[in-house]
Amino acid sequence: MNNDTALLRRERSLLVLLGLICLALVGGALYMQYVEHEDPCPLCIIQRYFFLLIAIFAFLGSRFKRWGSVRLLEVLAALSALGGIVAAARHVYVLAHPGFSCGFDALQPVVDSLPPAQWLPGVFKVAGLCETPYPPIFGLSLPAWALVAFGVGFVALVGSLVRNRGRRSW
Repeated sequence: MNNDTALLRRERSLLVLLGLICLALVGGALYMQYVEHEDPCPLCIIQRYFFLLIAIFAFLGSRFKRWGSVRLLEVLAALSALGGIVAAARHVYVLAHPGFSCGFDALQPVVDSLPPAQWLPGVFKVAGLCETPYPPIFGLSLPAWALVAFGVGFVALVGSLVRNRGRRSW
């Protein structure tokens, strides 16, 4: 086995690890929802979508045996992580600058109208407000932890893309 094959195998293993971490984070969100009774807001649900997109792209990338295909799916996962950064940063901002919402969040109808909210309402249906502050975990709010996770994932994916930019086999 040559060095390029070993590097590709390692890259694919790291993608599986990334996908499992993202699934674990969504599992943690479901734990907070059902055990801790912390209702998800529209931005929480959007962050779940981005974690699941990263996982899907990572798992798909881990199945390919050529650098070009793996890199394409890493780009898609990095773009999903970037979207997650935007959503989580917006959520952190909303928590830091709460406004009067009248018990309604303008994003709720949009998020609840997406097909997954109809298929799995217990996972993707909005039940809370973005302004609701829940107890921090180790000093950070849940959206702040999501921002950290998306940021680490984005940096890892971009680092991998830069590190392996010379490998172009399809």
